[in-house]
Amino acid sequence: MTEPSKFHQPAPMEGRGAYNRSSFVQAAGSLPAVALLERAAHAVALPPSPEPVFIADYGSSEGHNSLPPMAAAINALRERVGHERAIFIFHTDLPGNDFTALFQTLANDPNSYLRNDLAAFAAALGRSYYQQILPASSVTLGWSAWAVQWLSRAPCAIPDQVQVAYSHDAATRSVFAEQAAEDWRTFLAMRSRELCFGGRLVVLTMATDDNSDFGYRPVVDALYGTLTDMVDRGFIQTEELQRMVIPTFGRTRAQLLEPFAKSGRCVDLSIEDFELFHGEDRIWNEFEASGDAQAFGAQWAAFCRASVFPTLAASVDNTPDDTRPARFMDQLEAGMTERLSAAPVRMTIPLAQMTLVKANASAS
Repeated sequence: MTEPSKFHQPAPMEGRGAYNRSSFVQAAGSLPAVALLERAAHAVALPPSPEPVFIADYGSSEGHNSLPPMAAAINALRERVGHERAIFIFHTDLPGNDFTALFQTLANDPNSYLRNDLAAFAAALGRSYYQQILPASSVTLGWSAWAVQWLSRAPCAIPDQVQVAYSHDAATRSVFAEQAAEDWRTFLAMRSRELCFGGRLVVLTMATDDNSDFGYRPVVDALYGTLTDMVDRGFIQTEELQRMVIPTFGRTRAQLLEPFAKSGRCVDLSIEDFELFHGEDRIWNEFEASGDAQAFGAQWAAFCRASVFPTLAASVDNTPDDTRPARFMDQLEAGMTERLSAAPVRMTIPLAQMTLVKANASAS
């Protein structure tokens, strides 16, 4: 196995509003977890008045998909704390995230929670959630959607793929599973530090279902097939493709529950709700209604461009005019669109959602 390089770190989502425009698969998949967040907001232990209530949004990207869950959480909390008490929302993501787009979304989107609540306040933090990023015992309510499938790093190259779920190399799959286990425990430990006693965290993540299916197979096939075509055409070199890794991992039910297996807790966190399910393929639903195969392919290609193309493009050697990574993304998107449009199919979208609660001080 090849040792990881600097190119195996995950890159932020595509900026300039691209992720906001192209992440409707994520938006649809997050909806079931919003109900968990509302229940958590009704049940969570509150800090003494008049202290502000802190909500953390771990992995916000450009913020559009955070608006419904944050509004739901604020509305539920308002039933308990009234309309004058301050509620502070911290949106967090990698340092390279497009925080300008995030703040523009918060200021201008008609569904922004800031428009309807004068005592709601927002801030952003550019740090990885695989470290402590907020003060200890400060967070009342946490939310993380479509984020923790991203590993802190790719532990090695993948010899026959860019997505480890579809690699035939058992040793590589094992190394990724070990990295995913380490990162999951780290994420839980950091959130345990940040949550108040009695605080709650709702997590929604890509997963592997109980049939060992990571999902998205036609999308991954179209992605890798287009990349190999680009090698054949000479646009990218074999060495560049060999560096390309999407450092995401769909954990199984057992892998997600493993940190809690011995005692029912991981640090001070315990599981209050857990569900493994298949998310809605909204792109397929639109295709069934319209019959527009081109739009089907284009939407799935845009989904990939906004989320994983920036990480792949980091492995492309640049040119003096700095245009090659952008041209790489354009050609990859066009190739994927063509392949996916030729044979539209409903995607399997395995997801896991859970509510975690931090034990009260008396129970620790």
